[in-house]
Amino acid sequence: MKNIDEIASQLQGYDPQALRADAVNAFLAELVQPVADTETLPLMAAHQRVLATDIISAISVPPHDNSAMDGYAFDGSALQPGQPLVLQPVVGTALAGKAWAGTVGPRQCVKIMTGAIMPAGLDTVVPQELTQPASSGPTEGAPTAICIPANLLQRGDNRRLAGEDLMQGRPALRAGQRLTPAAMGLAASLGLPTVTVYRRLKVAYFSTGDEILSLGDAPREGAVYDSNRYTVFGLLQRLGCEVIDLGVVPDQPEGLEAAFRQAAAEADAVITSGGVSVGEADHTKAMMKKLAGDDPASGCGVVFWRIAMRPGRPMAVGRIPKQALFQEKIASSALLESKHSNLFDSIPSTVLFGLPGNPVAVMVTFLAFVRPALLRMMGDTTAPPVLLKARSQEVLRKKPGRTEYQRGTVTTAPDGSLHVRTTGNQGSGVLRSMAEANGLIVLHHDQGNVAMGDEVDVMMFDGMI
Repeated sequence: MKNIDEIASQLQGYDPQALRADAVNAFLAELVQPVADTETLPLMAAHQRVLATDIISAISVPPHDNSAMDGYAFDGSALQPGQPLVLQPVVGTALAGKAWAGTVGPRQCVKIMTGAIMPAGLDTVVPQELTQPASSGPTEGAPTAICIPANLLQRGDNRRLAGEDLMQGRPALRAGQRLTPAAMGLAASLGLPTVTVYRRLKVAYFSTGDEILSLGDAPREGAVYDSNRYTVFGLLQRLGCEVIDLGVVPDQPEGLEAAFRQAAAEADAVITSGGVSVGEADHTKAMMKKLAGDDPASGCGVVFWRIAMRPGRPMAVGRIPKQALFQEKIASSALLESKHSNLFDSIPSTVLFGLPGNPVAVMVTFLAFVRPALLRMMGDTTAPPVLLKARSQEVLRKKPGRTEYQRGTVTTAPDGSLHVRTTGNQGSGVLRSMAEANGLIVLHHDQGNVAMGDEVDVMMFDGMI
């Protein structure tokens, strides 16, 4: 486990007082590690959980060649370019769920239902609606012969091959993949009643500040109701985390220490909002430093950043040891000798994310930085969401040298192209703008002003908040 200084030394141009947004994610990718504990769950209880092992297909899907639609199955070698084909007689009907046991002669066919096993020797299906009856049987509407118009089909059309979806012995789903509804269906198609997944990530959260009111408190001058607790709670629930809600903690040493120690003891990660900006009361930052310790060998510690971004900027990250007085025990231990240099790889610790206090800044820093880090801790190895390209419907003023995340609304123009415009006031305390937006316009570090009609990147909210 690398300590804070080792991680920082690997980042070119690392400056905690002017940190690029892209460097934040690079740092956090090294800071956090996936949980190791797993559990086996019924498939129905595993929705949105992360697979801990590869799922290898024990069967081929489909297990047999079968028909892709209702129609007539025949030997496609009888098709001739430019010539219609008459098939007669229709010697039987193949239904889904069981094999048809008859035999088919040259230029004969079998009526077949979608999903039915292809009879032996037959490799092509003509959809029923594309055929013409060549002769009728005693039952009206049941032809004994059919005609296929010229140049309508090629040999092998409308046949699903055995193993076309999955071949026996091949990986169907990989470890680190989230069990979406589609993935659950795929696992079910293999007959799997249970799956092995990583346990839920435990994340503790509390707001800090003497000016914060809890819901139900009487209003008072200079105080505001705590919205961050509810937005972060919703963001964590959307990720599938087990949330430990520690409420609002006043900016006082005793209460802060108790909250941090409880969070460190019970959770894999702790998120706070408020108390990390320059000029704010120092109790929160001081408590983070005290509990994280200053011994680089332990792997624990905390760093305070000023990120070149808007909104956001102040953020604290680090690790807090789970055990009380752990640092003191380590400092006096003879186990610090070089022959035990791997001791600290197993130190139990909780990852710390100290977010700014402004409501929009909390949500933006969570989406941009904390969410990817928590996904890594959950064992999720899927690629991050793709940024969409949309044309700005207004001039956006920006100076190079910081990353800006502006709240925007993406719409589809009549020609099918994507357009985006901001929600108006972009102040970091305007929470209404996040509720009205459906994405964040991402203006990158080196980017300047955006003219009307220019393409910009957009981080869409769908599935995130």
